[in-house]
Amino acid sequence: MSLSRSSSRTYLRLSILSALGLFTMQAATAATPASHDSAAVNTSPATDDHTLPQVELDKIVVTATRTPTKTSNVIAQTRVIDSEALQRYQGQTVVDVLKNQPGINITQSGGMGTASNFYMRGFDSKQVLVIIDGIRYGSISLGSPSLNLLAADQIDRIEVLYGASGSSIYGSDAMGGVIQIFTKGNNVEQSNVSTTVGYGSNNHYQVGITGQLKNDTSSLSLGVSRNETDGFNAIANSSSADYNADDDGFKSTNASLALQHKLSDSLSAGISALYTDSTTDIDSAGNAFPNAYSDQKNGSANAYLQYKTPSTVSKLSYGQSIDKSTTHDANSIDYQKGSQYDTTQEQARLETSINAQPGTVIVGAEWLSQKLDASDVLDFSGYPNPAVQTPYNPDDRTVKSAFVGYQLADTYYDVQANYRVDDNSQYGHESTYNLGAAIRPLAGMRIGANYATGFRAPTFNDLYWPGFSNPNLKPERTKNTEVFVEYVNDAQTSRLTGYHTDAEDLISSAANISEAKIKGLSLTSDWNMNAFIFGLGYDYLDAKDKTANSASYNQQLAYRPKNSGMVYVGYQQPMFDVRLEAKHTDDRVTAENNKLDSYTLLNLSGAVYITPNLRANLRVDNITDEDYTLASQFGNEYATEGTSYFGSLTYDWY
Repeated sequence: MSLSRSSSRTYLRLSILSALGLFTMQAATAATPASHDSAAVNTSPATDDHTLPQVELDKIVVTATRTPTKTSNVIAQTRVIDSEALQRYQGQTVVDVLKNQPGINITQSGGMGTASNFYMRGFDSKQVLVIIDGIRYGSISLGSPSLNLLAADQIDRIEVLYGASGSSIYGSDAMGGVIQIFTKGNNVEQSNVSTTVGYGSNNHYQVGITGQLKNDTSSLSLGVSRNETDGFNAIANSSSADYNADDDGFKSTNASLALQHKLSDSLSAGISALYTDSTTDIDSAGNAFPNAYSDQKNGSANAYLQYKTPSTVSKLSYGQSIDKSTTHDANSIDYQKGSQYDTTQEQARLETSINAQPGTVIVGAEWLSQKLDASDVLDFSGYPNPAVQTPYNPDDRTVKSAFVGYQLADTYYDVQANYRVDDNSQYGHESTYNLGAAIRPLAGMRIGANYATGFRAPTFNDLYWPGFSNPNLKPERTKNTEVFVEYVNDAQTSRLTGYHTDAEDLISSAANISEAKIKGLSLTSDWNMNAFIFGLGYDYLDAKDKTANSASYNQQLAYRPKNSGMVYVGYQQPMFDVRLEAKHTDDRVTAENNKLDSYTLLNLSGAVYITPNLRANLRVDNITDEDYTLASQFGNEYATEGTSYFGSLTYDWY
């Protein structure tokens, strides 16, 4: 069965009240301040005593500060999706992982591999920075990252940093947060070979193999997988009768590499890479193009050299990411040749972390080159007589940056401050800063606040797209304030965050004319009690258009639900584990001001250790076969999948 809209909202309200009640009772019993050092938890897939790993509540993150920091010392809201959690997403992509996280909602134009967008803290994917092993990743023409193409099985973990504090650490495009993806093999514990085979709905199959070697000075990981599905018809209710009413398949070949070597006690080096080569079947207007498709090549590579002394850690890194797409459809000038958009980003960075006693100082400099190679396009501004245009001139830019930061993690308080300056060859100088602090008035409790400025650089489409070009566009800018209260002990982590953001100079109709105000509340609570794990997330979001004299003044921004939430419960034993989760999304409006109804999805995942080395995984999504819609555009309502499943077998040789 599925929950009605009223019962779904009542359920979420009861969940938040229950969590706050537990939050208050735990805090009231605390008496003396204490640090939150938790014992490390073994995270290998299967240990000698066949014990499954437990949920580790106090994890180590690097994205929030650029240095390894416990989540209990980070000011901004963070979430870590580790290798154990990623095992539940065999055969799926990073978008499938993110859509089940608190505070993140997505749109998608069909099934696996089709165009998607995600929203976090009221900002869309163009305003949330995505990095892979420290290297920027995404399309500099559209501005959004193709997370719908990156295979979850080639990833070690994902760190999510909510809010604008990442802007003063990483620069442009982090107004809504930062998502960092770490390649599989960055944390090799022992030599092993692992093979996986899986099968699911819509003739979906996956095969993969990973080999890892480790000795006293080096580790090496190589992985490759093949993922393919027949898919389903992406157009649920088209306004045009000549759209291709066929299944839209997807296939990808994925690879990962990670090599780390200790040259001496103080000097180490490493390389990492993540790559996918995929083809997505798409729909195209006109019966003359029944086999429209898009070929994509995406990924990132990074090399580094690190030097340690008793008081400093210095790291020199160089990397490159690609986002290349060739689409063969009705909009291509030459169907056979296709429409080409090839993005390349090169990045070099030198940074040093200094033990300042007390606290840690981070200083660094960065160089970024962005290049775009694109074919000619049809300029539809003169419709019905479109002209052939060369859209991008210039088609490259460079950014030179310097940054400094300070972090202090103390028994009674935490402090973080960052400042960054970017010099872009297209729009000039931009500076951002972040100030945050937290105190511990009671054992386990933290109360804190954070203020951050952020910006987003105009994309190449913003600047040069035919008919909508404006080379004089300024960056979008934000001012963000957030406050939080948090409680952490050995069994649970709970956090309530309130935030308010003013966004100015937003780009619309080739001009910096739009404004928005975004405010919200975010509650997360994760519990680990012996064999049981459970938790919830609830987000209230009020994201309003504040553009003067606009027809949409004071209306909710498109695809931003006011209420969303998730609840999960799990049970773990040495030979199996099972997890049930529900994700609710409230009503939304589209860019065309059409209403999309709320929905609640119920998902089940589990694993069984058939032998100490053989594991079976099963995931069943949308158990209640909810009929829901993620996106619609130009009168086309995009389809979503009903009840679906994917099962896999993984064998490990140690």
